[in-house]
Amino acid sequence: MDPYQRAQDVLQCQLCDNCIPAMYCENCHKYLCKACLSQHIYDEPKQHKVLPFDKRDSTLSYPKCPKHSIKECGFFCRHCDIPVCDQCISLQHNVHDVVDIFENFKSKKAVLRKDFLELEKSSCPDYQKMLSDIPTEKAELHANFQKLGKALDKQGEKLHREIDIIVEKLKFNLDQMETKQLAKLTMHEEEIQRLISKVTQAISYVKDLLNCNDVCLVSLYKSKNEELRSIPSKPKVLLPHFMPEKINHEQLSKQFGVLSAPFMETEENTVDYLMPVTFPAERLPNNEALIITSVSTDYGVPNGLHSVSSFNDEEFWTCGQDSIMRLYNLQGKLLNSIKTTSKNDPCDIALTAFGDLVYTDGSNCTVNIITDTRIQGITICQGWRPSNICSTSSGDLLVIMNRIDDEQTKLVRFSGSKEIQSIQYNDKGQSFYSSGCYNTKYITENRNLDICVADWKAGAVVVVDRFGKHRFTYTGPTSSVSEEPMDPRGIATDSLCQILAADCGNHLIHILDQDGQFLRYIDSCDLDYPWGLCVDSNDNLFVAEWGTGKVKIIQYYP
Repeated sequence: MDPYQRAQDVLQCQLCDNCIPAMYCENCHKYLCKACLSQHIYDEPKQHKVLPFDKRDSTLSYPKCPKHSIKECGFFCRHCDIPVCDQCISLQHNVHDVVDIFENFKSKKAVLRKDFLELEKSSCPDYQKMLSDIPTEKAELHANFQKLGKALDKQGEKLHREIDIIVEKLKFNLDQMETKQLAKLTMHEEEIQRLISKVTQAISYVKDLLNCNDVCLVSLYKSKNEELRSIPSKPKVLLPHFMPEKINHEQLSKQFGVLSAPFMETEENTVDYLMPVTFPAERLPNNEALIITSVSTDYGVPNGLHSVSSFNDEEFWTCGQDSIMRLYNLQGKLLNSIKTTSKNDPCDIALTAFGDLVYTDGSNCTVNIITDTRIQGITICQGWRPSNICSTSSGDLLVIMNRIDDEQTKLVRFSGSKEIQSIQYNDKGQSFYSSGCYNTKYITENRNLDICVADWKAGAVVVVDRFGKHRFTYTGPTSSVSEEPMDPRGIATDSLCQILAADCGNHLIHILDQDGQFLRYIDSCDLDYPWGLCVDSNDNLFVAEWGTGKVKIIQYYP
C-alpha cells in the first residue's frame, strides 16, 4: 500500500479501526486493542513481541540484512541509500559514506519533525487561504463580464438591425472569453484542491513515521516538502475593454468598436491569448508628432536630466546627476523633492502599481522604495551594483545588475526583496547584455510581457520574452536619417505594444512594433539629446532631455 494513502488517525487499533490501542506488536509494527490481540496472534502464526502501547518507543527494530540473513543491519550506506551489515561494508561499501544506522535514524526523525511542522503550520493553511479566495474572484469575474455584455447591447441598439450580426459575433467572443477564463480559474481551483490533498496525505504519512520505530521505513523516508512548498502563482485576470466608435454606416464593422482580449497568467507562468487584439484605424500613428507641453526642471548642465516616470498623467518624477529626485506637475510646479540616503546620484527611478517611488543607488548597491516620504531599502545587492529599473504589471521589479568588477551584467526580477528570476545568457552561453557599471541600460516591460532593454554600449535594443528567451535585437532600420549608429538611452512601450527607444546622439526616437520591425521616427519636436522616456495612460510620450533639462510631453498619435 502507498504509505501516503494510509489512514490519518494513527492512534487507532489497526485491526478494528475503532478502539484506542493498548498494545504494540514490535515484530509486526501494529497498534492493537486488547480485544484484537488474540486474533492478531492467531491470524499470523509467528513469533510476536507485544508491548504496552506507552512502551512502544523503548526498543528499536533493526532490519535483517537481505544478503546475509543471520546479520542485522547496524549501518546505513548514504551512497546507496540502504541499510547494510558489517559484512556488506567490507564486501561492497568499504569506500562509501557509511554511518551508524541509529544515527541515521535520529537524523531522519529530525527531518520528519521539521517537515511535519512546515506542512501542518504553513503549507496547508496557505493552500486553504488561496482556495477560499477563488469563489469570490469567479463571482466578480462573471459580474464584470455581464457588465460588458450590457455595454455591447447598448451600442447595438444605436445601430439597429444592420449591426445585429456584429453584436452577436462580439457577444459570442465575449462568452468565449468568460468561459475560457472561468475554466482557467476552475483549473487553478482543482489544482489547489489536489495539492491540499497531497499535503494532507503527507501530513498523515509523516505522523505515521513519527510514531513508527521501523528503522528501515524511517530511513527510507523521502521528504516531499520541497515539492509542496512551491505554491503555484495565482492567476491574474485582466478584463477586456469595449471601445465604442461614432456611427459610420459605411464602415459599420470597423466603427462598432473593439473587444480587446485580456491575457491570463496561469500557474505554469504562460500567457494565454484568447483572441487576436485589433485596434481601430484611427489609432494608428502617422508621421506627425505634436508637443502638448514642455516643462522646465531644475536639472541642466552639469546636473543632466536622465529619467522620468509618470503615474497619474498629471504629475511626473524625475532624477538626474544630483542626489535629489523631484516631482513636478504639468504646469512645471515643483510638488516634492526627496534626497537619496547615500547623498549620491540615483541611477534610475520607477513607480510601482501603487504609485510608490523606487530608485536604485549604485554607490551603496541598494534598491530603495519611498512610501510617505520614508525611504526603505528593499534589498542590498552583494557583489553587484544595481542600475536601471522598472516596475512590471505583476508588481515585480526588473533591475539591471552590474558586477562590481565590471565583468558581467544580468537582469534580475525581484518580488519584494526576493530574487525570483535572473536573465543573463542565451542558449549558447553568450551574454545578452554588454558589461560595465557605467553602461546605461534602460529597461521596460511590454504589454505582451516581453522585457525590453536599451543597451547603450551595444548600440541596440535587446528584447527577451518573460522566460528569458531571446526574441530579437534591434540596431536601427536599414535606411536611417542619420549616418551615425544608434545611441540608445530611455525605452518605453505603449498600449499597442509598440516600443519607443530614445536615440540620444541622433536627437530622435525610434518606434518599433512588438516584433522589432521599424515603423517610423519621431524626429521633430526639436528634441535635444532625448534620454529618459515614459508613456502615460493616454499614450502621450514623456521625454526627458539631457541637453535642456526639460520634460516634453508629446502626442505621437493623430
